[in-house]
Amino acid sequence: MPCFITRTGSFLPGDPVANQDIERYLGTLEGEAEVKRAVLKMNGIESRHYAQDASQQPTSDVYRMACDAVQNCLAGRTSDGRPVTFLSAGTTYAPLGGPGLGSILHDQLAERKLVNGPVEISSHAGICSSAAAALVAAARVVAAGEHETAICVGSEHPSSALKAAAIDPVDDRDQHSELRRSEWFMSVFLRFMLSDGAGAFLLENQPQKGVSLRVDWTQSRSFAHETPLCMKLENQGVRLSQDIGVLSKHLFPSARKFTAEVMERRGESLDNYDVVLPHLSSFFFRRKFEKVMKEFSSQRTPRYWTNLKTAGNTGAASIYIMLDHFLAEHDVKDGERILLFVPESGQFNFVMASLTAVVT
Repeated sequence: MPCFITRTGSFLPGDPVANQDIERYLGTLEGEAEVKRAVLKMNGIESRHYAQDASQQPTSDVYRMACDAVQNCLAGRTSDGRPVTFLSAGTTYAPLGGPGLGSILHDQLAERKLVNGPVEISSHAGICSSAAAALVAAARVVAAGEHETAICVGSEHPSSALKAAAIDPVDDRDQHSELRRSEWFMSVFLRFMLSDGAGAFLLENQPQKGVSLRVDWTQSRSFAHETPLCMKLENQGVRLSQDIGVLSKHLFPSARKFTAEVMERRGESLDNYDVVLPHLSSFFFRRKFEKVMKEFSSQRTPRYWTNLKTAGNTGAASIYIMLDHFLAEHDVKDGERILLFVPESGQFNFVMASLTAVVT
């Protein structure tokens, strides 16, 4: 049975925050000025959004942003639309460890009358691929005929753990001749990498008027059996950190292996796609990413598009926000193919989703 993404929506809290204004929202830490300059020069992000004010007080949370994204996704949907019966959601961090994100969202979406009645829920944890896993789950239950209509959501609120009032990095700078090898750096540099936002997709077993995106296939693979832990969020103290040495060594070999497996299994080539939407955490990786893509294209480096520069790195929510922004800015034609690619550095998990535009 076919599955289509028939609607997309996103939510970015507050006004865009330029590089020079980050400290207004995250506060400052002693000794981080040079880290900030180096990281922002490297990642190429020019603006992002924070769900908190200049007093480091939250203006929203991961649940409310997710609901706002769903509301934007469903805006204008006719009242005779079929009821949503499946809800999947993913995030890196939620204030409540239990119940799952999907359960809390079900409650809050029902309060807004966006979801009515009982639904099947699927909650996903992880780092950047948690919400992509939610998309995979939703697409597969619709394709299997288990549900006619599903919503999947990605929502992130890293500023709640990275603001100066909350972050508690291990200060081992005096134990390392190279700052980047310290645990302090592995936590602090993320303050200038990550930001807040949410996105949502409506999936149905038939296309709707306008542009729908048929989900041709999805594939997900973990390489944790052969790679070390790279990025983690500790429950005690809510400390988020990433080992950039492990990242540099394992990300692209694993991505290359994953892409080779997908292309062979699906009988695909990147030549078949009009555009690739990749979750790029930083423009620092752009050249390596282009090199990997070119290996799986016989004629050219495939066209790709990202909103990283203006939307920031919203982690698990990024692929949702990116597709929503892409569709808003581009006149997608019938038959055009889009490939979503989400790499995760937690312990190197990867997700791809192949989409074909159906215009009615």
